[in-house]
Amino acid sequence: MNLFTEIRALVLQCLDEMRRDALLPEGLTFDNVAVEPPRDAAHGDMATNAAMVLAKPAGKKPRDIAEALAARMQADDRIAVAEVAGPGFLNIRLAPAVWHRVIQAALAAGPDFGRSDLGQGRRVSVEYVSANPTGPLHVGHVRGAVFGDALSSLLDFSGHEVTREYYINDGGAQVDVLARSVYLRYLEAHGQDVAFEDGTYPGDYLIAVGAALKDKVGDAYVGQSEDVWLSDVRVFATDAMMDLIRADLESLGVRMDSYFSEKSLYGTGLIEAALKDLEGKGLIYEGVLEPPKGKTPEDWEPREQTLFKSTEHGDDVDRPVKKSDGSWTYFAPDIAYHYDKVQRGYDELIDVFGADHGGYVKRMKAAVSALSGGRVPLDVKLTQLVRLFKNGEPFKMSKRAGTFVTLRDVVDQVGPDVTRFVMLTRKNDAPLDFDFAKVLEQSKDNPVFYVQYAHARICSVLRKAGEAGLDVTDAALAGADMSLASHEDELALARKLAEWPRLVEIAARAHEPHRVAFYLYELASELHGLWNKGNENPDLRFLQSSVPNASLAKIAMIRATAVVISSGLGILGVTPLTEMR
Repeated sequence: MNLFTEIRALVLQCLDEMRRDALLPEGLTFDNVAVEPPRDAAHGDMATNAAMVLAKPAGKKPRDIAEALAARMQADDRIAVAEVAGPGFLNIRLAPAVWHRVIQAALAAGPDFGRSDLGQGRRVSVEYVSANPTGPLHVGHVRGAVFGDALSSLLDFSGHEVTREYYINDGGAQVDVLARSVYLRYLEAHGQDVAFEDGTYPGDYLIAVGAALKDKVGDAYVGQSEDVWLSDVRVFATDAMMDLIRADLESLGVRMDSYFSEKSLYGTGLIEAALKDLEGKGLIYEGVLEPPKGKTPEDWEPREQTLFKSTEHGDDVDRPVKKSDGSWTYFAPDIAYHYDKVQRGYDELIDVFGADHGGYVKRMKAAVSALSGGRVPLDVKLTQLVRLFKNGEPFKMSKRAGTFVTLRDVVDQVGPDVTRFVMLTRKNDAPLDFDFAKVLEQSKDNPVFYVQYAHARICSVLRKAGEAGLDVTDAALAGADMSLASHEDELALARKLAEWPRLVEIAARAHEPHRVAFYLYELASELHGLWNKGNENPDLRFLQSSVPNASLAKIAMIRATAVVISSGLGILGVTPLTEMR
């Protein structure tokens, strides 16, 4: 149940009655009427802008509309108070029974509480990670992996049909470099001394790959020229790196639905088909680009190229897709890949890129707009850098990869759950500091501990209640007399629970899973605050030995809290803890 949607429906019903009674003119639309939390919680539980947005088209004073609306709303037993403030704002306070119903709804729905049909089954492709298959994933990939995976889960929870996809960049020159690097490790496995020149990959992670190649082909490639072994070693090395990357992702709890190879676009007619589609729309032409803005490079010269008229779809300049020598630009296979996505029938595309791809956003959006005729939106989410610290000091680990800290290094240090939660404690486009000491602290300043501790505390109460002979199944708790949990601090926790369905939809619309992490921290704070007040006020303690019915009501409230925490952590890909160790 989305309580805000429910109360908005009541507002619209009252406005319809006012229109029927000639208090509002016919033809008035209510599309812009909203019901939201007030900016100041002291003003009430909810507020509506109805009078303010309808006054001008209705030709009436906003306060007159607000007063008439308040009178009609006040007749509903869900409304405790509807009062007009200022020029025509309407603040609403709900009856305690409404908040109690939220608790019962959470217990009845269980893990599905807050699940939404917002997406209405729309098919969404979320492409993320998509690192070059040249080595293990590094700490920069961690953030994109966690963000993309949590966003996918959030969209699934809100009624979308989601495909998680990894685009394997195996079509470029970097894979040839990988093959040559593996060949050096292969020669090393045969006892030869080798030297890694600049531009090759010297990481120790290729030692095992070179040994595996030796096991497969023996000495068949020793002393042979590159034209003999390069193609085969390229495939062997790419497969080995993808096995490594899949294992890295698995250690983080990330599982893709699909892996799409860039190489599959070449020699198959897919690039040509995509460009033919654009050409048929008058968006491909032969031309010469203007020189780059600013200082012109010394080697720049005007050359006729095949260009995509991307400026017709919001880009700053037209983009080359084929060079003057007839070879494809880097952009051409990316167009073809997104053409393939459009052809697969997705209703929406989401790409998760690193911050260094910011200059690529407009051209990619233009391509998808052109390929789909504006039907399929593309949202590109950029993830900013992660800076590593330990006890506040910049931190570097031993680098198995040769030049960078790996995903596995991070997961091995703090575990997948801590890694995932912390990566979502900032919005994706804000830099994130990851302190290996602080993320393991048991304090309020550590969000992942604070949320997990709230869930574990609730589980401890449920265990004690069960040991005391109380029936704490969800079915039994849903039938508790919730009027016995009506203290203002208890209702505050219920109010926070009621925000969950609305929060899910807001986060899903904005493609911002960090909002879930923020909300869980706020919910945990309410729970811990209520726990601490029970130390001072015995009536607020969850277990009331002399009044079993009161215990059931209070336990129902915190069990509902556990349901929401568990669901939220599930979206983030974090396993809720039942006890702290």
